[in-house]
Amino acid sequence: MTVIRSELRHRTPPYAGYGQRPAIAAAVAAALGVLLAPQAKSQDASSSAQLQSLQQQVQQLQQQITRLQQQQDRQQAVAQAPAANASPAAKQDKGPGLHAGPVTLTFGGYTELATIYRDKNESADVGSNFNTGIPFPNSPNNHLSEFRFSARQSRISMLAQGPREGDVHAEGYFEMDFLGSAPTANSNESNSYNPRLRVAYGTYSNDATGFNFVAGQSWSLATLYKKGLMPRAENVPLTIDAQYVPGFNWTRNPQLRVVQKFSDAVSLGLSLESPQTLIYNGPNPLPKNTVYNNPGGSLYYSGQNYTLDAAPDVIAKLALDPGYGHYELYGVARWFRDRAAGVNDSVSGGGVGAGMLLPLVAGVLDFQLSGLTGKGIGRYGSAQLPDVTLRPDGRFATVKGYQVLAGLTLHPNSDWAIYAYYGREHEDATDFTAADAITGQPLGYGYGSPLYDNSGCGTLGGGKCAANTRAVSQGTVGAWWKYYQGALGNLQVGLQGSYTKRQTFVGLGGEPDVNMTVGMLSFRYYPYQK
Repeated sequence: MTVIRSELRHRTPPYAGYGQRPAIAAAVAAALGVLLAPQAKSQDASSSAQLQSLQQQVQQLQQQITRLQQQQDRQQAVAQAPAANASPAAKQDKGPGLHAGPVTLTFGGYTELATIYRDKNESADVGSNFNTGIPFPNSPNNHLSEFRFSARQSRISMLAQGPREGDVHAEGYFEMDFLGSAPTANSNESNSYNPRLRVAYGTYSNDATGFNFVAGQSWSLATLYKKGLMPRAENVPLTIDAQYVPGFNWTRNPQLRVVQKFSDAVSLGLSLESPQTLIYNGPNPLPKNTVYNNPGGSLYYSGQNYTLDAAPDVIAKLALDPGYGHYELYGVARWFRDRAAGVNDSVSGGGVGAGMLLPLVAGVLDFQLSGLTGKGIGRYGSAQLPDVTLRPDGRFATVKGYQVLAGLTLHPNSDWAIYAYYGREHEDATDFTAADAITGQPLGYGYGSPLYDNSGCGTLGGGKCAANTRAVSQGTVGAWWKYYQGALGNLQVGLQGSYTKRQTFVGLGGEPDVNMTVGMLSFRYYPYQK
């Protein structure tokens, strides 16, 4: 018996696949039964103990077969586990993602045809100018309406996700549209050059420690978020208008950002963001050799001016998600520089902002409220009011102001999104008076001077119209309807109306105001979203 068992061990290949081992072992067990049965019958009563021992050996062999089968099942389950646990974006047959080596690419975006109507002619595309673009009655454009089509807000996006190493992962995100124009391309707020780069950034994240790092062009940390402080979670107004709503705090610019997520409820972020200053220089002459900006140089458009900033804007923000709603508190620090009277002059500015997003009815009705107040913060509002103005000696003075936005968003079902916003941006007068060197007459300087001449603002073909903006306010309502959702993606139509009022400071000749009504209709196709 010992000889037979030894031969069987040698005849069964030790590295045969587990799928073959149970079948071979079963055959061996059957052969043993056939070979040994006659011997068992020929044994007398004295050999019954030996037969019993042989039967026990057969049972042990069957148990080994069972263990081998169980081991094979476990290994197959382990081999199949990664495919079962893979994220949808990593599966080629489960959405728009595809594999490029170890990287998963996910595409997005939409095509749009927008219809634009303004009762005052701005000669503008889908992005309105809520401040200086609204013409006063002294301009023929105040008496003309405007109608146009545009497809330039159509958007392309791509998300590149590298392989994970435990809790560590990295992503790259790119998004562009076609609203850039060389003469208007600048670094003020949207930082949009040709082709119009909206965002392009890379991220590094460690899920175990909650650390996140962002480098590239993205939405400012001043923007209100839906949850936490992670990229692509910004709470951007649903407007068709590409300039959104007055009172909305935002920029899209190059930055370095770190975010530490302490828990699902607490995140803290710090961002160093590319600076640019909005300057009102006034109608009266400044001393010679005063320099506060320069035409664009290498790789910038020479017809656009760029300011002499010396340091990045610094934004620190605390975000809280306690379980009901999202809450934010942040601070902005800024520095402005010019050259006057033969020396470099620098002043600082900044402000404090806050925001919240509340689900009044979970999944149905949301309320949002955000605001920013301080000195030199005009750049962070959609109306683009000035950050600084110039004193009579050419030095900078920061302009004090505030920006606020409130909104409601209603989702009666998955097909509809209805929104309403009210926003306002306001600035205080920052004005100075100096005597004319020749006549001795007082001259106004700065922003909002009562000595500025507004006498021609209200008359067609009238003369001077300084008309410094004191406040811009707007009410906006609109809706999006997904009239198709299916295998083709989704098709949406949007309708929006807004009323904007621009108020000015009192000057010589009065305090002129002007308003503008805008209607927009949008047809969009999202091929990658159902």
